[in-house]
Amino acid sequence: MKKFLFAAFILILIINSCTSTPVKVASIRIKGSDTMLHLTDLLAQAYMEQHPGISIYVDGGGTAAGVRSLIRGEIDICTASRNLEPEEVKLLADNYGSIGISYLIAKDGLCVYLNPDNPVQNLTQDQVRNLFLCKYTNWNQVGGLNKPVSLIVRNPNSGTYLYFKEHILDGNEYCENVTIGLTTESVIGLIKKNPNAIGYGGVAFKSEISLARIDNILPTEENIRNDKYPITRYLHFYTLNQPTGVVKDFIDWVISPGGQRIIKNNGFVSLFEMNY
Repeated sequence: MKKFLFAAFILILIINSCTSTPVKVASIRIKGSDTMLHLTDLLAQAYMEQHPGISIYVDGGGTAAGVRSLIRGEIDICTASRNLEPEEVKLLADNYGSIGISYLIAKDGLCVYLNPDNPVQNLTQDQVRNLFLCKYTNWNQVGGLNKPVSLIVRNPNSGTYLYFKEHILDGNEYCENVTIGLTTESVIGLIKKNPNAIGYGGVAFKSEISLARIDNILPTEENIRNDKYPITRYLHFYTLNQPTGVVKDFIDWVISPGGQRIIKNNGFVSLFEMNY
């Protein structure tokens, strides 16, 4: 009798396991901003841990590359460190009858990076503009040492490259005497090796370099959130149309306190103040 009851119990367990709710299987494809690449990967990893069966593939290449992939229908989400350009909006409208959906997921301060050995600590926006237009070519023109300025810029596919050009250079072209860093990490690496170098990038990438004050304002979390720091921007997720299913659920989670906590803990500024 005991053997029969034990066998029946095992059979019930097997039946229950076979009839339990199946794990949802789906995938999300994301591509775009190199500034957001590491952060997006961390968000994806955390979401996948909470949702077994969901696979999220994250790639960089720059905002422009992400937008092109979105227009071609190759991805579900484009990450972008800038607004869409008019020609990109037109391509979306022509191909899909939609101008795309934008989701603000975080705030960022576009920072001016300096080597820690550079005595310059504050720059005005005009001084930054003149440096990257090669109107100033020596650090003594902005209160520094008598040393030549070495300019480090992001690659032209980068949303950060375009944002800096539009908002700091007033749409003017960078001067030709620049070194291109393919990623923010490579920009920082070049600046660390050269005490005369200057570059730019997101506030989350600030280890082992100095962040200049801009108009005497530091890019702190509070100053960025309140727009007191003069070069702030939002970071975006773009989709072709109103998302559904796991794509919508992932975006909703990123905007929720769970996702925003990861954003805050990794150096970016969350959409709302968080005390934990």
